Amino acid sequence: MKEENNTANSQERQKLLAHLRSAKELFVIISMHTRMPFVFCDPETFDDEVLLYKTEEEAQKGGKLLLARKDPVNIAKLENRHLLSFYSNLFTMGVNAMAINKGLEDETHLQLGELVKRPDMDNLPDGKKWVENPQFHLTALYFMQQMRKDPEQQMTEELKEMQEELLVDLQRGKYLLPVEPDKGLLVMKQKDGSVFQPVFTDPDEFRKFNRENKYRTAVVEYAKLPDILPPEAKGVIVNPLGVNIPFHIARPKKTETK
Repeated sequence: MKEENNTANSQERQKLLAHLRSAKELFVIISMHTRMPFVFCDPETFDDEVLLYKTEEEAQKGGKLLLARKDPVNIAKLENRHLLSFYSNLFTMGVNAMAINKGLEDETHLQLGELVKRPDMDNLPDGKKWVENPQFHLTALYFMQQMRKDPEQQMTEELKEMQEELLVDLQRGKYLLPVEPDKGLLVMKQKDGSVFQPVFTDPDEFRKFNRENKYRTAVVEYAKLPDILPPEAKGVIVNPLGVNIPFHIARPKKTETK
């Protein structure tokens, strides 16, 4: 009987995987705090998940559960032609799993690797560089989902640890910077008038920003950013069309020559 149940469960799982690959459309929960898929840490497995639903009606039911815990969310439709790129880009977010129809009777959890293979970036052609910062990106998403709930909240020990981890991961990374032909590095002015250098964790985040193909890219290690920042920039702003998180950067003091 146990073997029969395992076979039935395996068949159901394969059926679900086939549906996720071939569905005409699926629906994903988007955090309004980050403009990215809402990320959720499963309390039992500690998997980092995004929330997918088979129908819009089911997504609305799942979204209400998050709204009840004061997580403002939207629902985004994924058409079939975008499914593979969506799944593949989850790797650059640091996500390793998906919760299907979370909060409903047929809730199911899948490992991302069951559905799609992680792209092999170790054997790129000469001169090609792949840039991604999954650990930093994931921590940034969790941190801003929580912080933007209530900007006036007191920093808990959990948030302090997350912030420390975020800064460590930031400093370990390489980033994509937009370059304007014949002008150099691009800067962005914020609502308060301050200026920051936009940087991107991965190609997908850069593509959102460069839809009109106006910019080229430069790959820069974090350690080199203070030396190349435009003089008017206070620091960098990471993924301005996504998590949109600014970091002030201190420049090295110039030594005067006599």
